[in-house]
Formats: sequence, C-alpha cells, structure tokens
Amino acid sequence: MGAQIRVYRQKIASTSSMKKIFKAMELIATSRIGKARDRAQAALPYANAITRAVSAVASQDDIDHVLTQKVENPTRAAVLIMTSDRGLAGAYSTNVLKRGESLTALLREEGKDVVPYLYGRKAQAFYDFRDREYATVWTGNTDSPDVERAQEIGRTLVDRFLQPTEDGGVDELYLVYTEFQSMVKQEPVAHRMLPLAVKQDDDAEAHPLYEFEPSAEEVLDALLPRYIESRIFSAMLEASASELAARQRAMKSAADNADELIRKYTLLRNNARQAEITQELSELIAGADSLASS
Repeated sequence: MGAQIRVYRQKIASTSSMKKIFKAMELIATSRIGKARDRAQAALPYANAITRAVSAVASQDDIDHVLTQKVENPTRAAVLIMTSDRGLAGAYSTNVLKRGESLTALLREEGKDVVPYLYGRKAQAFYDFRDREYATVWTGNTDSPDVERAQEIGRTLVDRFLQPTEDGGVDELYLVYTEFQSMVKQEPVAHRMLPLAVKQDDDAEAHPLYEFEPSAEEVLDALLPRYIESRIFSAMLEASASELAARQRAMKSAADNADELIRKYTLLRNNARQAEITQELSELIAGADSLASS
C-alpha cells in the first residue's frame, strides 16, 4: 500500500511540472498574439491595395500579360502550403495540411500535376514521412515571419511561373494558409494567386481607364513580384497569428487537463492512504483482541 501511495505522489509531482510548462507556454503565446494580430492587420491594407491596383491595370481590354493570361489547358500547378515549425498548437498544422490535400486532389482530378512548396517543419515532416516529393521547403520563425523570407518565396514562385511548362514551369500558383478570423476561429483557406482572376464590373468607377507610360505591360511587370510578395507576406502574418492563437488554446486546455489529473491522483492517493490507515487499525484491534482472549 505504501508503494502505491509513492506512485501517486510521483504522478502528482510530474503532472504538476508539466502543468507549469503548459502554463508558461500559454502565457508566452498570449503575450505574443497581440503583436502578431497588429502586424497582420497592418499588412492587410497594403496587400489589398496592390491587389486592387493590379486588378485595375489588368482589367484593361487591350492588355495581354502573363499575370492574367489563362492557359487553355493548364497541366501543372504550384501549391504553397503554410504550416508551423513547432507543435503544441492543437490541430493547427493538421487542418492546413488537410486543406492542402483536398486542393491537391481537386487539381489532380482536373488533370494537373501538382508541385508542392512547403513552409514550416510540420509540412516537411508530413511529406518526408510519406516519401512524397516537394520542390522547396522553407523553415524557421513561422510564428514571427519576416519580409525577407516572403520575398525569397515570392521570387522562387514567380520564376517558376514565368518558366515555360516544358522547362519545368507551372501554369498556376495556389496558396494554402490559415486565415485569422478571431481568437476562437481560424480557418484554413486556399486561394489562387496566379493567373489573377479579374472581375468585370459594369460600374465604370470600379475600374477606370488609365493611360500608361511607357506601357501597361511594363507596369504589370513591375507589379507582379510586389503583388506576389505582399500576398505571401500577408498570409504568413495571418498564419502566425493563427498559430499563436491555436497554441494558446491548446496550452490552456492542456493545463486544465493537468489540473483534472492532479485532482484525480490526489483523490486516489488519499483513498490509498485511508485504506492503509484502516488496515493498520484493523491489525492493531485484531492483535489486541487476540491478547485479551489469551
């Protein structure tokens, strides 16, 4: 019985230590999520503005540019999947990977070869474990992204998009990431970045006519890398805020579960101690009765 009490004491001590770790990680995520949300919100206006600018330029009827030119029978698509570097964030990375898997299956049903580009060690581990090929992987600082990494990813994707298909190029670019909607809701989404889908609007003010110097094509050539980089960086910031929110919830849940385990082990330890005391008293009473009868 004493050995059983020692086991429960060890379990209580180890669970208490884990609870301290969970609580510390929850506090770290909580302290960082405010800054991550501010960065995501600050980057969003620029990304939306440059998207509107590119759409306005590309909507001109007399412009023929690779940014909006659709291939009649696209055969290859690049998919950038954004996950986290570290775990302990609940189903955050799993949900993004599921969304990427569904998009990949849809593209393959359409007869397209999919070229995965991965961001985050969780995506790399997912593909490595299944012996799947991928073009490039970027890791490091997924919970605190920087614009230099977004520029590097953007250049890689744009170069691949501009290459002829027969030389290994792609016809379409897709982005899969987690959109931060609120502290309690983050939604994995998939968007096509290229070719740009230009919506025709009957309202003349929506896309006014422009005159370009030297040409609209050169303007789009200059905007293309900036457009891709801004979309990628905005997605990285949204994913960062979503990762921290998911980690904060996961660590809070883990700390609550640790509290429940500690209460359970404490109750079992007390029951074992009470049973041990009861047994000792029974033995003493039995010994006294035996002496009295003799």
